[in-house]
Amino acid sequence: MAAEPSARDDELFDQFLADNGHETTPVRWERSYNKLQCPDCGALHDESAADCSVCGWTPAP
Repeated sequence: MAAEPSARDDELFDQFLADNGHETTPVRWERSYNKLQCPDCGALHDESAADCSVCGWTPAP
């Protein structure tokens, strides 16, 4: 019978990923003046954008 994952397990996994060169923080919109900029393709969008209309990227919740 296995125990449920704990917050400590998540911390250990995040540390493992970080130690091996992976990003562990959620990726958000970048800002360029008064526009949102997609971190994947660099397209600019209005402040109300929910996803990138060019490449389809969506920010992490």
